[in-house]
Amino acid sequence: MFEGLSEKLEQSFKMLKGQGQITEVNVAETLKEVRKALLDADVSFKVAKNFTKEVQQKALGQKILSSVSPGQLMVKIVHDELTQLMGGERVDINLEGNPSVILVAGLQGSGKTTFSAKLAYQLKNKRSKNPILVAGDVYRPAAIDQLKVLGEQIGVEVYDEEGQKEPVKISKNAIKHAKNNGHDVVIIDTAGRLAIDQAMMEEISSIKKAVTPHESLFVVDSMTGQDAVNTAKSFNEQIDYDGVVLTKLDGDTRGGAALTIRRVVDKPIKYVGIGEKVDALDAFYPKRMADRILGMGDIVSLVEKAQEQFDEEEAQKLQKKIAKNQFNFEDFLQQIKQIKKMGNVKDLMNMVPGMGKAIKNMDIDDDAFKDIEAIIYSMTPEERNNPKLLNGSRRQRIAQGSGTSVQEVNRLIKQFKETSKMMRNMKKGGGKNLMDAMQNMGGVQR
Repeated sequence: MFEGLSEKLEQSFKMLKGQGQITEVNVAETLKEVRKALLDADVSFKVAKNFTKEVQQKALGQKILSSVSPGQLMVKIVHDELTQLMGGERVDINLEGNPSVILVAGLQGSGKTTFSAKLAYQLKNKRSKNPILVAGDVYRPAAIDQLKVLGEQIGVEVYDEEGQKEPVKISKNAIKHAKNNGHDVVIIDTAGRLAIDQAMMEEISSIKKAVTPHESLFVVDSMTGQDAVNTAKSFNEQIDYDGVVLTKLDGDTRGGAALTIRRVVDKPIKYVGIGEKVDALDAFYPKRMADRILGMGDIVSLVEKAQEQFDEEEAQKLQKKIAKNQFNFEDFLQQIKQIKKMGNVKDLMNMVPGMGKAIKNMDIDDDAFKDIEAIIYSMTPEERNNPKLLNGSRRQRIAQGSGTSVQEVNRLIKQFKETSKMMRNMKKGGGKNLMDAMQNMGGVQR
């Protein structure tokens, strides 16, 4: 995410390295490179030009503190301006109604249906809501089938009227059904087209007028760059939506849509899709995104992901075992399982400040812990519970059983001992144990 932009911005700031002060000349040179980096990331020329102009005005008006270098000051100013460019503060969705009605619109292929399911999953699991998904795309049977499959996967009911070809009637009937069956959120997945056309716009306008949603969201594929911005503008002029959802932000995207849409349509980005799994949906925080663009990591999101997997009762049991020096490979395995639930390992490591550049060229995928797990599973229950039993012959047997080498088994055992020692020395448990364990175990990878 934003890898190319991050690198180019970092290069532009290096122009101020060694400079004693900020001057019109060195600021102009730096911002020329910043503007070029933004344009390369598919930010519109007008937005890039205005952005660098605002940064220049603020930079030249700043006094340099003796403890802050011109380069550091420039990074802070760009960070603050990036945050404002993307909206400043997080804007949540409106869930005031009973039921709350959420209308989801966008072009075909933008990820509307997948997003609708992801949103339902998040509202159900994080906000204790009882959502219902509405199959409003009457033109594509595959879209209805996809929604039903996703609904079954996440345990959310999907409302579908077979034979009914009028999306307005389906939407109104779905809301009645929700009221009668205790659903407090109705998510309407509407039809998309391959391109903007008048019929589609009229239909989505009719649905919005008929159901008066509490929240209307426009879903756009961030990989389409400036086309995404133009589409967002056209939809907004027609239906005046409340917020934007950027999908596929984890793909081969230059990030320009995220940096441009808010300024062009003056509507907040509310969610970003960062993967295909049903839990791969993040609330959009402008400051956190600016942190990641400038290589500062996103430790807040990382801790939040850890807390989602945090089991207080299990943590207390673990703390007692650690205090008694009884932490074993079974516990180690449970920590790995919790980390894996948090998402893609490389994405998680990128959230750690300063880690992104260090792992840039490392091949860390979802199977990053497979060798560790194989080694532990090759141990007997007795060996997992009592690591002191792991002598030379046992290690050789474990290496053969796991398809690894004795050196790798030795390395894991050494890492395990270091992790055990670290956890004993920690005063606080819970999510922080998980975070430090993750960083510590990251060094085990080949």
